[in-house]
Amino acid sequence: MNRLKVLIIILFASLVISNVFFTVKYFVVIKEIDTIEQKQRINSDVLSFTRLFVDKVLRGNKEVSFEDRLQLENSIRALKDKDAFACWEKFTKATDQAEVQSNFYELFSLLLGKIGK
Repeated sequence: MNRLKVLIIILFASLVISNVFFTVKYFVVIKEIDTIEQKQRINSDVLSFTRLFVDKVLRGNKEVSFEDRLQLENSIRALKDKDAFACWEKFTKATDQAEVQSNFYELFSLLLGKIGK
């Protein structure tokens, strides 16, 4: 009878320990999934802005319209990234072609650095 009690206690303790282990593991995995989903959202937003920029600015044969500028600015704001928005403002406020090109490279370098992080 004494051995049965010891066996039951050992079994109960191992079940409690395994439940604690799997509960902790569950919350770790949930946290990792949240992080991955957040990265995926950022990647999607960056790519969306980049695609829009290429279509409206780089491939455009005419001056960028007010509606397109507004769409681009809303897209960059959707990133919720102060550095990216600062680069965007710097790009839009450039006065000569050399400054535009330099700010363009800075903006896209920053955006490409955000993808996959």
